Amino acid sequence: MTAERVAVGPAPGPLKGKLRVPGDKSIAHRAIILNACGRGRAVVSALPQGLDVKSTVDVMSALGTLIEPLSPGTVSVTGRAMEFAQPAGALFCGNSGTTMRLVAGLLAGQPFQVQLDGDESLSRRPMRRVADPLARMGAHIETTDGRAPLRVGGKSLHGYEHHLEVASAQVKSALLLAGLGADGPTSVTEPVLSRDHTERMLAGMGVAVEREGLTVSLQGPAVPSCVDVELCGDPSSAAFIAVAAAMTPGSDVIVERICTNPTRTGFVDILRRMGADIDLLDQDDSGVEPLASLRVRGSDLSAVDIGAAEVPASIDELPVIAVAAALASGKTRISGAGELRVKESDRVATIAAMLSSLGAKVVEKPDGMEIEGSPELAGGVCIDAHGDHRVAMAAAVAALSCAEPVLIDGAGSVAVSYPGFFEQLEELSR
Repeated sequence: MTAERVAVGPAPGPLKGKLRVPGDKSIAHRAIILNACGRGRAVVSALPQGLDVKSTVDVMSALGTLIEPLSPGTVSVTGRAMEFAQPAGALFCGNSGTTMRLVAGLLAGQPFQVQLDGDESLSRRPMRRVADPLARMGAHIETTDGRAPLRVGGKSLHGYEHHLEVASAQVKSALLLAGLGADGPTSVTEPVLSRDHTERMLAGMGVAVEREGLTVSLQGPAVPSCVDVELCGDPSSAAFIAVAAAMTPGSDVIVERICTNPTRTGFVDILRRMGADIDLLDQDDSGVEPLASLRVRGSDLSAVDIGAAEVPASIDELPVIAVAAALASGKTRISGAGELRVKESDRVATIAAMLSSLGAKVVEKPDGMEIEGSPELAGGVCIDAHGDHRVAMAAAVAALSCAEPVLIDGAGSVAVSYPGFFEQLEELSR
């Protein structure tokens, strides 16, 4: 694991080279969970080694799923055809909100009750947003003052027409998983399209998934057929490398074979509007998920306005977009991003504090922030990542453009999603 405190920056020169980022974390969770639901056996390869995905593997194993390592990053999953074993105790989801929310949906219709626990950070995150709609399907689900631990299961479910007030791929996926075990049709309508990996994968596994506008639906009960999954690179991880290259003059970096699902590449659109020089190379749309390599060259960046419509496709990348804004000419305004406040940390507060400590002019707003760009940040300070992997990585990217090195406390949190991040960033800087 990465040391808890690391020093980063300033960059000695342009960033150069090719690299691959870890396999897509969002798709990895779903590849494990949905194949565990299926009939047959599947091989999942290029599995990211971060702690979040390990939490999903551990939880599904505790539910009786046979998950066997075949080689580093490759496992076989033997499906249980929607019939899981009651675990010996509580299921620990670590720091992974995806694990907790998706598994809550999956277990809502199982004939036993189970408790879902998480670490201190996960236990602060809101869970009524998944508990309340599951209850409307007939689920027995209890929260702890609206948060984890959750207790779920032991009731039969019926289909339901859900209308979400906030677009959330995790909540949508939990309801579709519950729908697999429910009697009748289940539909989910969102205000804006969120990540659609679950419905894409279910369709590829033979489940009759229908989409009409912002509504996705399926007929339960249904059992998927297991399918092999080779994971492409995680665009959320790639975004940190992309911003580092875009804001460093003379840089030329290629991030190979990342997922380019349009619900995941909002950061590319935003960076291009800021003036970033970004090309998609070797595009491949032949699989369930599209992929391409990302080439990013250093360029002058300008401020933009980022509104609510862009947030769902860039929510995990906004912390590092804020770093780009701190170095762009003009004032960037981010709004409609109140969801950032209920992530691993309050990312509006932690990113605003981080950038301010580096000398940036930041005004925190209830649902975002305003950032006045400058050519260089000060550095020479210690940043508290608050146990949040994306804050730690954003601080490291910012440090590349600082006048003095930056110490990052809590750097070990990057192991959640991107082990090796600091080493890869240093290698590009040599």
